[in-house]
Amino acid sequence: MSLTGLEVFDETLHKTNTWLKEIGETLGTDRHEAYQALRAVLHCLRDRLIIDEAAHLGEQLPMLIRGIYYEAWRPAGKPEKIRSRDEFLASIDTRLPNTALINREDAVRAVFQTLENHVSAGEIGHVVQSLPKEIRSFWPVTWASSGPVAK
Repeated sequence: MSLTGLEVFDETLHKTNTWLKEIGETLGTDRHEAYQALRAVLHCLRDRLIIDEAAHLGEQLPMLIRGIYYEAWRPAGKPEKIRSRDEFLASIDTRLPNTALINREDAVRAVFQTLENHVSAGEIGHVVQSLPKEIRSFWPVTWASSGPVAK
């Protein structure tokens, strides 16, 4: 049974709900806070990537999440010069509402794990390799030049 009357919309709603459920279960939060975490982390990641890499990642996101990802994006001046874990986490803090009770490190790990689960390994490898080592450490696996290596 169709929820929207259009299969493409039903499919993206289903995929988005799957992502939010995974993030929410990891964080122990509701869907609203899972959405806040997803949005904040995706925007921070997007703004840290070179424009071409940000676009390649965006191509692999479900349609609704892709809209969240590109919301208010201004590619001029990108990538941001965020090099350390603390700078990355501070950037996420600026993107989370003041009312959010989300641990920012847990949010990064939950969103990165969900990306790992749903985006091709090749694309994740490109994204991870383009990040500084300190930020790369948030990913659920360590990426060597040849691909993922279990921690």
